Amino acid sequence: MTSSPGTSAQTSPPVPGETSGGRLHGAGYWGVLILGSLGLLMAINQTFNLEILGFKPLGNSYLYYLIGIFLAAAFLCFPAWSGARHKVPWYDWVLGLMALVPCGYLGFYGLIMIQEGWEFEAPLAATISSAVLLVVILEGVRRCGGWPLLFVSLFFGTYPLYAGSMPGFLWGNEYTLTEIIRAHVIGVESVIGIPMQVVAQLVIGFVVFGAALTITGGGEFFMKFATALMGRSRGGPAKVSVLSSGILGSLSGSVISNILTTGPITIPTMKKSGYPAHYAAAVEACASTGGTLMPPVMGAVAFIMASFLGVAYAEIMIAAFLPALLFYLALLFQVDNYAAKQGLKGLPDDEIPGLIETLKDGWPYLFALIMLIYMLLVMRLEAYAPYYASLVLLGVSLFKKKYRMDVSRAKLFIRDLTTNVANLVAILAGIGLVVGGLSYTGVAGAFSRELLLYAGGSIPLMLAAGAVTSFILGMGMTVSACYIFLSILLAPALVNAGLNPLASHLFILYWGMLSYITPPVSLAAITAAGVAGANATKTGLYSMRLGGILFVLPFLFVVNPSLIMQGDITRILISTVTAITAIWLIASAMEGYLYRVGIIAWPLRVMALIAGGLMIYPDLVTELAGLGVIVVMYAAKGLLNRNATPVLHR
Repeated sequence: MTSSPGTSAQTSPPVPGETSGGRLHGAGYWGVLILGSLGLLMAINQTFNLEILGFKPLGNSYLYYLIGIFLAAAFLCFPAWSGARHKVPWYDWVLGLMALVPCGYLGFYGLIMIQEGWEFEAPLAATISSAVLLVVILEGVRRCGGWPLLFVSLFFGTYPLYAGSMPGFLWGNEYTLTEIIRAHVIGVESVIGIPMQVVAQLVIGFVVFGAALTITGGGEFFMKFATALMGRSRGGPAKVSVLSSGILGSLSGSVISNILTTGPITIPTMKKSGYPAHYAAAVEACASTGGTLMPPVMGAVAFIMASFLGVAYAEIMIAAFLPALLFYLALLFQVDNYAAKQGLKGLPDDEIPGLIETLKDGWPYLFALIMLIYMLLVMRLEAYAPYYASLVLLGVSLFKKKYRMDVSRAKLFIRDLTTNVANLVAILAGIGLVVGGLSYTGVAGAFSRELLLYAGGSIPLMLAAGAVTSFILGMGMTVSACYIFLSILLAPALVNAGLNPLASHLFILYWGMLSYITPPVSLAAITAAGVAGANATKTGLYSMRLGGILFVLPFLFVVNPSLIMQGDITRILISTVTAITAIWLIASAMEGYLYRVGIIAWPLRVMALIAGGLMIYPDLVTELAGLGVIVVMYAAKGLLNRNATPVLHR
């Protein structure tokens, strides 16, 4: 969730001052710092029940205050158009006030609002305040989520106005303009619904942790740690990229900022070692995308999923672990096979830090991470854990001269925190309109029933339709927005068809994320291509190839919940072993290299692909058949692959 520039081990990371250029400088810079500090203080006050100066707002009042603060900050952080990217024009200050004043009013009357039922009948001032807030929310969605998300929010937000005139299952309860304005802003199922509640109660703490990790040098440590572990092996730079981007992505939860943080270090190193620019960019794009699937943080969407399912966040972490591990193993197998096939070496010894020295210097970062995981999994303290872990990180900085928390660093910390929370609040406030529109009309339930009916109970047909829908929506919406939308429309149908609820929700999430690495959108691939100076389309195609396991995994854990750590432990272990074997075979087929054999021709590549497909399907017969193909493949290597390059090690 942070977006700080990447740093190397040799140079101290930059600390921009208040006149660092770009959009945030002068009054705009200080406005963001003040708003962010106020929002952070309010979140801490609410989470820990501190009642600072006797201030302890009700839940709905707290949400309005946070929306006002961070929506105002969004207008200062994100420009209305490209011509305003270097300054904060006067109208952004006006929009900021238009966010703060209505939210301040609604927050002040939070208790009266509940007691008197303002959702159904409210004073004129409350209705006007709600209308003004809706206008600025839509502009915030446009700036932070783009035009497609604005159109989706506007369409579904206004759907209750004409739902009574729609045919068939699209028919729903109809509202007047005044009624829907009040329902969206004052009701508890729209703007201040579950997505915003999750941000206010949980996600802000994890954004704090991500910002603290960056500002205290955690990114540099994990990069050195990955280099110490993987740097010497063949294709070491690519493996360092996979490991470091996976770790940092799992802690920040942001794909694009992770590429911009680690990519300037990993991509040039891969290119220097012999990887083509497009391949190096594809590796970084896939590794950063996978970070949002890897616990412990995983981004805001995982917390929203936990709330929708009514389960502890720890259950989401446990379920997501094995699929994420399989994805990263697939990446490591592929980059290793490519390096072996191309004869690429590891990094020179003088560029690899010692593992012991690295751990001696950076063990507090590992301690903070272990502490975070322990508090999430064992103590189940989701709201408190990131704050305590952040305190550890900030305490570490006091003993590191390079990262000591001075005034400049504190300002950078608040700026990054504010920018990221403002982006989340602006987008999720708009998504709240989608949730509210579908909920108030009752169309969501009708859509799920119709989908189940038209599919005729065919689970493969429903999964295919869900995958295509998730992928298409992922092109124009953020992952969080795509997931929230489909969790209301599609997930109930999958669950009613008899599929595992958690697997169904993860299925939607994973397919929505594929647009990050799949043309024509492929935001992660485009970003990494820009860093590498590579062709964006070619990078997208290679990203799709390297991340190909993501196209298969969602279908597998939907039909085999053992892959999300549910069910009998014996079956979980068997499924894990067969899945790892399968992705090794698939990676071998894709890269044309097989361990203990060498470079393989198409007959063996096809056999490896068939064996992988058989092994990955959860059935004893297919697994045994896959093993049989592996035996035949190795036995026939002399006949089918006489020109194979011998392997000197492994």
